[in-house]
Amino acid sequence: MADKIEQPVWLENNLIRLLRTRDFELILPHLKPFHAKDNAPLYTPGQNVETVYFPCGATLGSFVIDMEDGRAIETTLVGREGAVGGIVSQGRLPAYSRIMVQFGGDFVTLPLSVLESAKLKSRTLDALFARYADCVVAQIFQATACNAAHTIEQRACKWINAAVERTYSQEVPLTQDRLSAVLGVGRSYISRVIKTLKSDKVLKVKRGKIIIEDRQALANRACKCNDSVKDHFKLVLSGVYPAYNEA
Repeated sequence: MADKIEQPVWLENNLIRLLRTRDFELILPHLKPFHAKDNAPLYTPGQNVETVYFPCGATLGSFVIDMEDGRAIETTLVGREGAVGGIVSQGRLPAYSRIMVQFGGDFVTLPLSVLESAKLKSRTLDALFARYADCVVAQIFQATACNAAHTIEQRACKWINAAVERTYSQEVPLTQDRLSAVLGVGRSYISRVIKTLKSDKVLKVKRGKIIIEDRQALANRACKCNDSVKDHFKLVLSGVYPAYNEA
């Protein structure tokens, strides 16, 4: 029996998969595999952004703002639908937020200078990343409004639901401590939310993970912010945002 041929890891990033052949060929020689564990930092505030990271498969990264009271609040979650590192700024500017790995796994990296050079050579490549940058900004806007307007339960359910969509799994590798940190709220608040969701058989908790028992009920309790983001992705960059039933 012949050995199984593994597919290139970049096939597990939807943004790269959307590239036209000639555009992909401009960056292919410079793509490098990279693996990172949970909570690994990709960028810290003030650090020059010189590398673009494309999450692959179930890997998740996020933009995090550190507050003066010690809280760290997530503003944007990025999975296989996109990339982090110089996407909006389009250059080697210092990072403003902390960019970290939420769920560890595989990435593909690309020097930012190579991407910017390739965009100068291809209007279609430049347009694709401009549209993706628009989607990132829209997600940040929505997160700002969500944090101001919605309850902790709504936000927690939204975040868990978004993670499920990106990982294609009913089991999310997330502790209550990490969820409270992601949402920027106290552990006691998250404990009460999780207790209610467990009591209503929406989810259950095992060591180091949250297991979804009723995804529709979870979606019903979430705010509609993630749906708004998905709708914008579909309008601006169709085919990139993860579909839960995608193979």
